[in-house]
Amino acid sequence: MMAGNGNKNGAAVITARDLTMAYGDFVVMRDLNFTVEQRDIFIIMGGSGSGKSTLLRHMIGLEEPAKGEIFYGEENFTRADEGERRRIMRRVGVLFQSGALWSSMTLSENIGLLLEANTHLNPAEIREVASLKLSLVGLKGFEDYYPSEISGGMQKRAGLARAMALDPIVLFFDEPSAGLDPISAHRLDELIVELRDSLGATIIVVTHEVASILAIGTNSIFLDAETRTITARGNPRELLARSDNPKIRAFLTRGQEPMEKQ
Repeated sequence: MMAGNGNKNGAAVITARDLTMAYGDFVVMRDLNFTVEQRDIFIIMGGSGSGKSTLLRHMIGLEEPAKGEIFYGEENFTRADEGERRRIMRRVGVLFQSGALWSSMTLSENIGLLLEANTHLNPAEIREVASLKLSLVGLKGFEDYYPSEISGGMQKRAGLARAMALDPIVLFFDEPSAGLDPISAHRLDELIVELRDSLGATIIVVTHEVASILAIGTNSIFLDAETRTITARGNPRELLARSDNPKIRAFLTRGQEPMEKQ
């Protein structure tokens, strides 16, 4: 078990209050209330079509709620103006499913792009910071490689290095294991935990990969596509051990009850 307890101090990093997500008259999820605490590895889980990635996009301001609010600490992100949102999001890193790397740029240049836009560092300093971020994800020496020259797992790690460019205190991952073989997915899980422990970051992960959920999650919510709201919350391993909700058990066991509970 990789996650541990995260050494949380109970401080709320992100809070959703009475959040409803909708496209026109179609409600995706309603009345969502949850808190992501400092140093959590917080899992947003649920079946296909349950609105997991939609919730992530609401949490980073790419989509607006039909009702309710999202707070970063004590700051109301939903009601903040554009300048306040940019300031809040400067401390947030996002690793999208695609990795979001520019194919025409080297790994170092991909990271440098964010540093050029958001800092006053000179080119030599930008190169140095980019090399440091790449070394943190096990890609030291790959600064001048293009995304097409490295494996899918390495591209994910390079995308993570890019997400960490501005020293975020919150990291979002959208299906980080998608497209990876089991060994690469396991290594990425280990890296996520290492970064939480070494950087003190709070991490939110959207995923349906049960192995990852049980390996790294310290807290979670389950989005139920049928009832269109949260039907379970808590440490995923504890949910597996104690929940009597058949949907939760089916999800966390892939429809097959484990031979023995850990």
